[in-house]
Amino acid sequence: MKIPKRIAGTVINALKGGVVPRIGLPYITVGRENEINALLHDVDIISDGGASFRFISGKYGSGKSFLLQTIRNYVMDKNFVVADADLSPERRLQGTKGQGLATYKELIRNLSTRTRPDGGALTLILDRWISGVQSESAAQSGLEISSSEFIKLVESRIFEVVNSLNEMVHGFDFARLLALYYRSYMNGDDDTKAKVIKWFRGEYSTKTEAKAELGVNVIITDDDWYEYIKLFAAFLRKAGYRGMLILIDELVNIYKIPNSITRQYNYEKILTMYNDTLQGKAKYMGIIMCGTPQCIEDTRRGIYSYEALRSRLAEGRFGREDVKDLLAPVIKLQPLTYEEMLVLIEKLRDIHSELFAYESKLTQDNMVDFIKIEYGRIGAETHITPREVIRDFIELLDIAYQNPQINVLALLRSDEFTYSKPSLEEQAQSIAEDFLEFEI
Repeated sequence: MKIPKRIAGTVINALKGGVVPRIGLPYITVGRENEINALLHDVDIISDGGASFRFISGKYGSGKSFLLQTIRNYVMDKNFVVADADLSPERRLQGTKGQGLATYKELIRNLSTRTRPDGGALTLILDRWISGVQSESAAQSGLEISSSEFIKLVESRIFEVVNSLNEMVHGFDFARLLALYYRSYMNGDDDTKAKVIKWFRGEYSTKTEAKAELGVNVIITDDDWYEYIKLFAAFLRKAGYRGMLILIDELVNIYKIPNSITRQYNYEKILTMYNDTLQGKAKYMGIIMCGTPQCIEDTRRGIYSYEALRSRLAEGRFGREDVKDLLAPVIKLQPLTYEEMLVLIEKLRDIHSELFAYESKLTQDNMVDFIKIEYGRIGAETHITPREVIRDFIELLDIAYQNPQINVLALLRSDEFTYSKPSLEEQAQSIAEDFLEFEI
């Protein structure tokens, strides 16, 4: 396997730290073929003018974030714009202290395209839109770029896009800001361009400030930020992209909100987004949210505690554990099989040896032994996750590389390895989950 060292280093370091790398995923993708195909079917619907909403349910470390990143990279290659955010105590879908707006800011900050995959693509998108209209107008009209006729033609096409947004909620103000950005672009007014970008990012705290600097008497707030996401999706399609995909992870942070009324407001926002996508009120937009089974299915404080959502998302009478309905709103991630895990650690062995330029001594039998030991632990069948297996295996690779005199087979079969204890982080997480489950 030939993989650039920069990518190999990122992959190994990220996986050892328990996080999903943003690059290099094709080198380590194993399994999840059915889940990926189901989500890619949604992508086709979005590209055709529809919308989709999915929940991905899985335990910590089961591969939710990995699946998100895989889809993210795929759709960017297909000329989609992707925005992603992790929820936290400071970032929610609805709040009274700017938590909803904080999520919007994070999404816009992380706007990514094929040519700007690491986020911060808003300015690039707007400039590309204007230059694209200019190039298309020049090619079709044959006019001189400096002529007044050409400038009028470009303006008419720009305002055709802008005016098409007027009928949407907050579309008039959104369109007005786009027109202002275009004029600033043409006049070389970088100061005004920066102010318009600041407005689109939701960084104006008062209407007075926005009025003074831009002449608009409206700002993006906690209550209406989602309406602007829909506007962005509609605009991006007209700007030459195929659609927009919103990825929201860590739904568990809504589940952890202690105040039941605040939780209900957040679930109400999810219901609004869900209904919009399925009823055709949103176009060229897909939303994927990820959470643990508990934060989705708990009828006391999870998403299913909101009856309007539970009745829409819960499995029907024919759902079974051994039969997966990947067209349902909730995709439940099943554990990777032993064979899939074996293929994955083989890939990691090759990447590790390529990164550190050595010939690995780990044989096929060694890796089979490793898998048997990992899954042979008490309770492993229901509790072990790919994250734990991967972390253990990379640790084994590091030890074997740094200590070539060690007998790998003896190390694998030692008591220290076979009965390794959970980390302090895992113990703390388990205690926290127990506390939430039995909280009165």
